[in-house]
Amino acid sequence: MISATRRWLRRHRTGIAIGAGIAGAGYLAAQYVIGKVNEARERMQMDKIAKENIRRRFEQNQTDCTITVLALLPTLTDNIVEDLPVEQLTHELQQKKAERLARASGEGKSEVSSMHDGDTASMSSFQTGSFMHTSQMPLSGGQSPGPRRTKAQLWNELKVTSLTRAFTLIYSLSLLTILTRIQLNLLGRLNYLSSVISLAQPPPPGRANSISLEDHDDGSAGAGFGNDFETNRRYLTFSWFLLHKGYAQILTKVRQAVEEVFGGISPSEGITAARLSDLVLEVRKKVEGSSEQERYATRWLPYVLPPKEEEEAVLIESGVITPPATSPGSESLHPEHDESRHGSIHIDTSTGPLRQLLDETADLIDSPTFTRIHTLLLGSMFSHLIDARVIAQSYPQQRPHSPSSSISSAPYPRIQELDSAVTVVPGEPRVKLANILAVITRQAHAIGNGNNPPNEYVSTAEAEVKELEAFAAVIYASNIDHSLDVHQPNHDEGGLKASDGIGVSDVGAEPVNELIESKLESAWTKVTGSTSFSSR
Repeated sequence: MISATRRWLRRHRTGIAIGAGIAGAGYLAAQYVIGKVNEARERMQMDKIAKENIRRRFEQNQTDCTITVLALLPTLTDNIVEDLPVEQLTHELQQKKAERLARASGEGKSEVSSMHDGDTASMSSFQTGSFMHTSQMPLSGGQSPGPRRTKAQLWNELKVTSLTRAFTLIYSLSLLTILTRIQLNLLGRLNYLSSVISLAQPPPPGRANSISLEDHDDGSAGAGFGNDFETNRRYLTFSWFLLHKGYAQILTKVRQAVEEVFGGISPSEGITAARLSDLVLEVRKKVEGSSEQERYATRWLPYVLPPKEEEEAVLIESGVITPPATSPGSESLHPEHDESRHGSIHIDTSTGPLRQLLDETADLIDSPTFTRIHTLLLGSMFSHLIDARVIAQSYPQQRPHSPSSSISSAPYPRIQELDSAVTVVPGEPRVKLANILAVITRQAHAIGNGNNPPNEYVSTAEAEVKELEAFAAVIYASNIDHSLDVHQPNHDEGGLKASDGIGVSDVGAEPVNELIESKLESAWTKVTGSTSFSSR
């Protein structure tokens, strides 16, 4: 039996060897395929997790932008309310009304003369929901400072001031929203690049399989990108200029436009909703430009960032840079040396990471896309103010099933004959400008609401203007490759340029998620040399 088996194996040893070789090769091939499939599955899973993390990082950055705007808004609102004391003017008008009633009562006259003035309902509307800033409180004697003004002068000033305040808040809020998006997304991009570089660096010898805690609070990990705490703090401080100085320039421009458009309209004059919309549109044209070419030619940079020669002063006035301490006696004896003392502290903003961030911010603000986004935000906020608030609260709403609803929108009363009966169809309703001003005065506090979120104007604008998120995505994902090239060794050029990478004109050309994923994955590939990027 054993001999027969040996003879059979000897005769078929070639076939057995070939079969064993085939089986072994098949097993190895199967294991290779299974390994590749598992590797591809793992890579796809890692890519999915990484893309989700990128998306979450970007979305969190946009949430931080909204929170930052609401945190800065009370400062802006307080400054504008202090410069435009609508409540103080209302108080003076109430005093004049009380004096008029007292004189009429003392002379034995009826109150009909006061009612004839037509401002009783208007004044009560102004009282509702409005508040007075601390600096606008009347004097102890009950009289406001300055020369006494007539009732007509007070009403005219109240008209211009209330409109200017609401419109200035809208313009300033829109600029603050876009500026904050630019600042935080530029810093978010630098933080991402810093994390990519730190993850791509190989671990020290002997610590490849160990877990260690590293301290990056000193900013050394991302200092090459200007991603250090002090640079970020100084860069973010430049929003102080818009909150304390830039808004005043906007206020002057808006007030001039309001005086030109609303100057000839009496507060007791009734105006229609259509005319009110036209008047507001006329103010916007004077401020922003009456044509597309004029709007793109309007520069908003002087309102948002200070000129280079004032950058150091902004850092000092905002408190980021503290002047050297001096003795109280010398300070009180020589107050005229304050300016020279401030000037002795020199902060060089002409070079370095801070200069790169400011230059790129200025380029973005001067870009046509900034004007486009700004115009869309203003359109959304003005529409919410005039259509959703002023017109909805001031004008009587038409009944949905009224048989004359299609006729009641006629500009003038008309007469119709139906079955030998004469019917007068009313024209478009008119509301006194004084009542409209009362609603606008209350809405000014809603526009500047940052203490009790959500702010309905910010929420509406962010929900309606999708281009704002696309603009943020372009900022967040642009210049990735250029920034990496700049910080590679032996590179002669420096700086971040808004024209490199994806241009700001590409807003809306690619979905936000695809834009973020493709550009940030490209950065990871450039650093690591790998076609897939891991979770971070």
